[in-house]
Amino acid sequence: MTSVATRFKATSGRVHLFNLSPAHGSQSTQKRLGRGRSSGLGKTSGRGHKGQKARAGNGKPKAGFEGGQTPLVKLFPKRGFVNQNAKVYAPVNLDRIQHWIDQGRLTSSPEKPITAKELLLSGCIHNVHDGIKLLANGSEHLKTAIHITPSRASQSAIRAIEKKGGSVYCKFYNDLALRDCVKGRTDRTEAAPIRKTDILWYTSWKNRGYLSPTAISKMPLVQDRWRELSKQLLTFKTQEYEKAK
Repeated sequence: MTSVATRFKATSGRVHLFNLSPAHGSQSTQKRLGRGRSSGLGKTSGRGHKGQKARAGNGKPKAGFEGGQTPLVKLFPKRGFVNQNAKVYAPVNLDRIQHWIDQGRLTSSPEKPITAKELLLSGCIHNVHDGIKLLANGSEHLKTAIHITPSRASQSAIRAIEKKGGSVYCKFYNDLALRDCVKGRTDRTEAAPIRKTDILWYTSWKNRGYLSPTAISKMPLVQDRWRELSKQLLTFKTQEYEKAK
């Protein structure tokens, strides 16, 4: 195989079929087993003398196999279950945000609200997890009008921010959209909520969902796609179905 790889080498200039070659290091010679002791892989072909791993076929047991005794994973009792749809949000309290604003590490405006990117880069949070959840602890220390776009927000946090003249709009992020938000990428289409619970949350003005009609009319920067999504996701409220006779 090495002779084939060295026969054709890519040259600088225009690429043709006759000067294409494999990438350097992508090909290697075949390991030849049982061809004499001097090769280092003769006689037992690198498998050693006897034993389970020296046999033909399934020479390696599966992970967790302990030779026939009860595996460790079966010795411990299991309780409860793991919710595959659960999300872990990074909590942010109002007093922490106010402290960061006082230090000049965070700024916000209606046209440029605080997002997960600003919170992470400023050190206000250390991990975005599955999104940001705004909580109202320390709301008595809030004295600045904050404009923020988290994934979720408590009702008390919403009331405290709007009382100071700020705004809160909760926005849906999946893993890829949240990664793009943190890295500042805007070349990809943002994800839309598809689960029923997410649709009901982000189309509700009570939760300050960004797809609610009231939020669409109040937000200073609204994408045309959000308007279409808001109409499509709320059609179930006006749909009528024929009753079975």
